This record gives sequence, C-alpha cells and structure tokens, in this order.
Amino acid sequence: MPRPTSSLANTFLADVSFDLGWSLLERFAVLVRESGSADERAAAHFIVSRLEAMEIPHTVYEPELYLSIPRGASVEVAGANLVAKPPSFAASTARKGLSGQPIHVPAAEIPDASALFESALGTLPEEVAGKIVVTEGYPMPVAVAQLEAAGAVGQVYINPGSRVHWGICTTIWGTPGDSQRHLKPTTPVAAINRPDGDHLIQAIKDGLDRITLHTDLQEGWFDCPLPVARIDGREKDFLLAHGHYDSWDIGIGDNAVGDATLLELARIFHEHRDALRRSLRVAWWPAHSTGRYGGSAWYADNFGLELSRHCIATVNIDSPGCRGATNYDAVAWMAEAGEVCRTSIRVIAGVEPGRELPPRAGDYSFNELGISSFFMLLSNIPREERERLGFYPVGGCGGNIAWHTEADRLDIADRGNLERDLAVYVTAILRFLDDDIIPLDFRETMAELNEALEGYETTITKDLGKKFNLSPVRAAFDALAERVEAFYEALDEPFVDPVPVNEALLRLGRILVHLGYAEGPRFEHDPATPRAPLPKLSRVPELEPLREAESDRFLFVLTEVRRQTNKVVEGLHEARRILDGVVGVAAGG
Repeated sequence: MPRPTSSLANTFLADVSFDLGWSLLERFAVLVRESGSADERAAAHFIVSRLEAMEIPHTVYEPELYLSIPRGASVEVAGANLVAKPPSFAASTARKGLSGQPIHVPAAEIPDASALFESALGTLPEEVAGKIVVTEGYPMPVAVAQLEAAGAVGQVYINPGSRVHWGICTTIWGTPGDSQRHLKPTTPVAAINRPDGDHLIQAIKDGLDRITLHTDLQEGWFDCPLPVARIDGREKDFLLAHGHYDSWDIGIGDNAVGDATLLELARIFHEHRDALRRSLRVAWWPAHSTGRYGGSAWYADNFGLELSRHCIATVNIDSPGCRGATNYDAVAWMAEAGEVCRTSIRVIAGVEPGRELPPRAGDYSFNELGISSFFMLLSNIPREERERLGFYPVGGCGGNIAWHTEADRLDIADRGNLERDLAVYVTAILRFLDDDIIPLDFRETMAELNEALEGYETTITKDLGKKFNLSPVRAAFDALAERVEAFYEALDEPFVDPVPVNEALLRLGRILVHLGYAEGPRFEHDPATPRAPLPKLSRVPELEPLREAESDRFLFVLTEVRRQTNKVVEGLHEARRILDGVVGVAAGG
C-alpha cells in the first residue's frame, strides 16, 4: 500500500518535542482529577486554554454521566481496622457496616497484565453462600459477579503488594441504560494490601468467625467536561485519537502522560494541517475510572452515526512514556492495522513489537460500531526488569506498580520515553491521514478470524453434527476470504481509484470488526468482560458437553447459537456483496 513520502514524515517528526506536554504534566501533578470534581474541571480548562492559545478548533461537551466515587472503606478484624479501598460501583454499607463470617477462597496468581480482567477463582465451594469471601487479586468485574452469583454477601480482595489499588467492579460499559441497571453489583467489596491480607488469612485459619466490612461510595449523575479538538484535512473522513484525563489521585502515569501526548499530537498536526488529506480529532475522556469508560461510551452514543460514516480508525493513548518503559512486548492492535503498527514501532524504536489482541477495556468503546482501532498501552518496562524490581502485573504506568495508587506521581513520567512514544503515534497516525488508500489490510483480519473459526469447528463432534454444524459459516467465510484476496491483488494494479476502494474498506471494517470483537448489536455496548474471538460463536463449545450430559439446557443453548450463527453468516454475505460491488478498483475494473 502507498505510504507517506519520507519528506512529509520527516517534516512531522522534526516537530516532535514535549515542551507543551511537560507543562501539562506539571499542572496535572497538583490535580486529583476525580471525575465530577473541581480538579477535573481545572484539568479540562488547562487543555482547552492550550488549544485556544494555538487556535485549534475545539468543542467542550458537558455530558451528564453516571459515576460511582469511592469515599472510603475498612475491614474490621478483631477490633482492628485494616486500611481498604472500595472499587467503584460496589455497594455502600450502612453506618454499622456488614458483619459476617469470612471464608478464604484462594485465587490463582495473575500471570500477566492480559489476564487482569479474567477470573482466577475457578470452581467455588458451596460454603461461599452467606459469607464474606476473602480472596487474592483485584476486584475485577468477572470475579465480583461470579462471587455474587454464588451468594457471597461481601468480598475482600488481597492486592499483590504493600499498596492498595483503586479499581472498578461493574460489568456495565459506560452509563447504564435502564435495562442494565440491575447488573450493578449489589454487595460491598473492598481491597486490602498483601501484608494485611496474609494476617487475615491466617486469622481465618485460626478460627476467626466474624469480620465487618465498611464501604462508602457516592453514586449518581455528574457533569463532566469532555474536550474534543478538530484538525481538518482536505477530506471529512477522520481518525480519532483519544485517552482519558480523569485519574485515581494524581495519576501521572495513568493517564496524564497520555493527555500530554494528545495535546502534542493536536499541536503537531494542526501546524501541518494544510498537508493533511484526512482529518484528525483528538478527544480527552472523563469518567474512565469511576464510570467504566463513561466518557468514550457517551461519545459513541451521541456521535455513533457520524463515527460509523466517517471514522477511519481510532487510536487509544493510555500510559505512554513512563519511567523505564523501553520495551514494546505487549502492544494491542486489531489485525488489519498490524502493518502500520509494526512498521511505526520498528522505524522509531528500532525493535520488533509483540502484539496482543485488544482486551475488552481501555476506552475501546467503538468495537460495536465496527471501527478499526489500535494501541492502548504502548511501551513497557522490560519483563526482566519488572521481575528484578519485584513488580506484579498491573494495567498501566508502563508496568510500574504505582498504577491506581497515590504513588503515581510526576517521577513516573520520562521525557525521553514520551518523545519516542509520541514519534510512534505521529508516524502511525500520519499513515492513516495521508496514504491514498487507507492502510487497513483485512487479509490479516481474515486470517485471525479463520483461526478462531477453526477452533470452534473442532468442538463439533460427529454426533453433534447431526443437529448443528458450522458449515454455513465456513462456506460464507471461504467465499469472502477469496474475494478479499482478489480485492487486495487488484490494489497492486496501476491507476487505482482510491475513492471506491476506501469506501469499501470502511464498509468492510464495519462488518468484520463487529464480527471479530462484538457480541451484541450495533450502537450498544458489550459488557466489560473478556470477549472470545468471533464472540457471537463463543457458546458453540458448550454444545457437545451439554449434549453428552443430556442436559435440559442443550436445546436452549442450541437455539441461541443458531440465532447467533445466522448473524455471522449474514454479515459475511454482506461483506462479500460490498467487495463485489466495488467498481473502478483498477484500470478496466
């Protein structure tokens, strides 16, 4: 595919610096940017004042967002109060707290950051019902929901180290709709540190029969500023670069560094706007931390039609440029953006990046719209250095365990690393804004989806195949894969007209991204829980065990799977029709 001339790329990269960005870090270093607070509004004012000074067009929206703000927590054990933090959207206790019998339910150790959002609990004992469960890890949504479903009346999570981390425990993505309100957690939940947790576990072993859990959270509607800058190119199609500016406490590594990077991106691309083919939008989200991506979800809800028609890709910027972060071993991108992501990191950082599938996290609020997205966390502290320092897996700050604690201060940022990561973002974004043909290679997407489909096919036994099989999906998939290959072969011919090609790429992505990452319908938000590849088929592996066990649930699950399979097949057929309808791809085409 065409790439921007080296002279244009060099012109943009020559302007990479972090003077403006560092001034933002210094300002944010004295602001506790809790959503709905005066400090968050002061942070938004700083961003807007710099946009105004550079005469960058922008809009400040004022959405009303539903938040849960932790105010305090403690765990009372034999008259002593252990320091604790409640995750957002846990239930508040009455003044006397919740007293009950504790039970220790061991959890597996979290192997790496990609496993943070999964449950490490395994099969739960029946004795959980009516008890306050004490377990290891972070109070993440899947584990909290699993324990509530088992009848736990309260939960205490033992964080891995000496610090207690803030977090959020609801499965609801963004502000809940009325039909989702019942999905909020209904029991109190708190986190404590490892030393206190070890003492608590030992006390339970020694016969401790009662603890009291206190949690205090403020839940309701809050006005939250949401600034969006607009840098117009010659075409109205745009890339959306975005990240959250609210934080837990000061939150420099998560995510003031990202906010500063976004401001520098706005500066650089505005200065060279006359050279841009396509447009750029830069958004700073509130309510990431206490609203489960409330700001980005609000934007998707209120501008979904425009995003669907004109957004060529989104870039999530969270926790770049942290101290010691020199590695790119776990970078998220959707498959079709792989060539741009790999090349940009190789050219700027001189390393071969390691890729991971984007998790259901990090303001990826645009999957259901079918928008190709890339990046989230970028550079990391090398694994061997993290192990030497005794760091355990966290979800930001470049792997520094200051993440989601009061220790996430200005010394977490590194100017040299920030400038290097900024150059990576500039290089990748420029490709999307300047290439004649939008650099999305859906051959990589099809290869990834094929691997997932093959995995589901292996679960269809001969006996199950008499009632259900995936042959309609396979036939539709193979026909589309053949057409995708022919489409990209045609792009190598001379005199390609980019207009119908780019229109087809965006329409194709709206289907393939949705099939690859979304389970629910367009313009909705899937829960904040892990998604299997081709999630509409994720229940196929349940069929054979249920059939073999002669379970009453077999036919119910089969009915659901058939309906979801129809959606997949129809999507694949529609994708093929899009490519069949492209005219003028090549001379004489």
